[in-house]
Amino acid sequence: MSHQRMMQRLARWHIWLGWLVGFPILMWTITGLVMVVRPIEAVRGEHLLAPPPPIVAEGIVFPRIDDAIAGASLVQQRGGPVWLITAADGRRWRYSAVAGTAVPPVLKDEAQTIAQAAYAGQGALQSVTYFPADAAPLELRRNVASWQARFADGTNLYVDDTTGEVLAVRTRGWRVYDLMWGLHIMDLETREDTHHPLLIGFAAISVAGALIGCILLFRRRKARPRGGLQSRPQPGADAPA
Repeated sequence: MSHQRMMQRLARWHIWLGWLVGFPILMWTITGLVMVVRPIEAVRGEHLLAPPPPIVAEGIVFPRIDDAIAGASLVQQRGGPVWLITAADGRRWRYSAVAGTAVPPVLKDEAQTIAQAAYAGQGALQSVTYFPADAAPLELRRNVASWQARFADGTNLYVDDTTGEVLAVRTRGWRVYDLMWGLHIMDLETREDTHHPLLIGFAAISVAGALIGCILLFRRRKARPRGGLQSRPQPGADAPA
């Protein structure tokens, strides 16, 4: 195959690959731009979380637990300081740091109190809804039982049913970001899978198209005459002898 024919074939491939990946590249560019417009701290709603209350460290005792413990943290909650215990198998418990006894799961009234104390925004609390672990909202991204506190400004604050911790803050801006992220990785179902054939395939085709474009550009520049455009003889000028 001649060199010229090879270049013509590469040019055709470049055009067809461009048509094939043009929309994904445009989508990646737009979604990437939307995701970087706002600081990630604002997207996460960190400005809507009130600082945690100080711990009243008087008469603190550690509970007696027979299971293997992977971690423990002391926090201040409505009823006083509590220990949040993480077992080696991932289970979590809440113990009173004063009595050393287990604290029961969070009920609706307590979830409402925790959410209102943790929320630093201006929206009024509209509802508090319980979600079991097997029906957790997609925006929570965790398969744990929780209470969803919905505020008037579109903010959803999630409280852990077992420990009373604030699991996540979800704002309107976060939902836009999350949608853009799902489009960016081409996974609108779970919005977590960044390693699937569709994404890898389009990315590989985009790279191939870009490489072919570089080859064509290099060959075109190399084929240009170094002296630039040749000057044409002026009308009436004497022809060379």
